[in-house]
Amino acid sequence: MQNVRRGMLLRLIILTVAVAAPLVVRWALSPRGPAVEIVLPSGTTRTLTLAALSRLPTLTRQGEYQNQFGNWRDAGSYAGVRLTDLIGEVDYETIDIVARDGYRVSIERARVENPEYPVVLAYEKDGIAVPAWEDGFRIAVLPEDGRVSNEEYNAVSAGSYWVKNVARLIMH
Repeated sequence: MQNVRRGMLLRLIILTVAVAAPLVVRWALSPRGPAVEIVLPSGTTRTLTLAALSRLPTLTRQGEYQNQFGNWRDAGSYAGVRLTDLIGEVDYETIDIVARDGYRVSIERARVENPEYPVVLAYEKDGIAVPAWEDGFRIAVLPEDGRVSNEEYNAVSAGSYWVKNVARLIMH
């Protein structure tokens, strides 16, 4: 009878380890805290956590944009890393910005590298950083005067480039 109990206990332990081990491995390999995935043209991926982003050179500026109706939105002080600093010396033509909800916009290289309209992956607005900042990682365009109108950005909606809750940057 005692051998039967030991056998059942051993089976229970094996089952528990078999179920728990993959979860523990997934937890151990997952990034700590909020993160963004960068997909290089080669298909190689990198995951950048908030901690890693905050160690890179930061641009902090006032910013707001005009939406398709001509209204000004989301004024505030944004802090983030220029996309040019994130990607480095990589050959690409466009970067697809993909949000957690599936929203996607392509930004051509000329816009990404325009020094008058720096495109940043913002991780903070008005002193509140992700994850407390509910917009999550966000693309922001931050010229010195802080305003991006539809006319000057040559877009139907300058706001369409200000993607909230960015999950991936895919380079082509």
